[in-house]
Amino acid sequence: MLRFTKEEILEKGLSFLLVGVGGQGTIMASNILAEAGLNLGFDVKKAEIHGMSQRGGSVISQLRWGKKIYSPIVPEGQADFLVAFEKLEAGRFSKSLIKNGIALVNDQKLSPITVSAGNAGYPTDALLKTEMSTKTGNVYWINAAHLAEELGNVKTANIILMGALSEFIAEGPEAWKDAIQKRVPEKHIAINFKAFEIGRNIITQ
Repeated sequence: MLRFTKEEILEKGLSFLLVGVGGQGTIMASNILAEAGLNLGFDVKKAEIHGMSQRGGSVISQLRWGKKIYSPIVPEGQADFLVAFEKLEAGRFSKSLIKNGIALVNDQKLSPITVSAGNAGYPTDALLKTEMSTKTGNVYWINAAHLAEELGNVKTANIILMGALSEFIAEGPEAWKDAIQKRVPEKHIAINFKAFEIGRNIITQ
């Protein structure tokens, strides 16, 4: 499995695009990702578009790690990682990936406003998977919402995805756990640590 070393990241940088809908914890995840990058010794820049997030609209976070980062903006077709908290959003933003980039997709359907209002249809799983496969062969479909529910807190799905993402970085998980500890309320740290380990185990199985 591909893992990026600190030396590679310092030389070339890494670009992340996190996409989801309001209420899924996309911004919390991007804050943890930024904190983890700082803990690992990288310069980090981050930008967010909330849209109509309070009403289930798209939430987009662009984030870059490297030796020296001047802009958080990830040009189209240049994202090393696409982390999608909802599968339609994965399809919508698949064009953002570099060739053979890595996509982590929460296999969850949350109909956006346009679909709920009857102005658009929701694509089938087969169509979404075909669309993703034309962009990269490195797509990981993760049933994070179901796993979080089994864990006892549906809001930990975002941390499961962060755990999965952490497996692609060669340095150990402590930088990520420190970021989680700083970003979540103290009473929720233990369950979020469990969610993080679930995500890591999904990738290594």
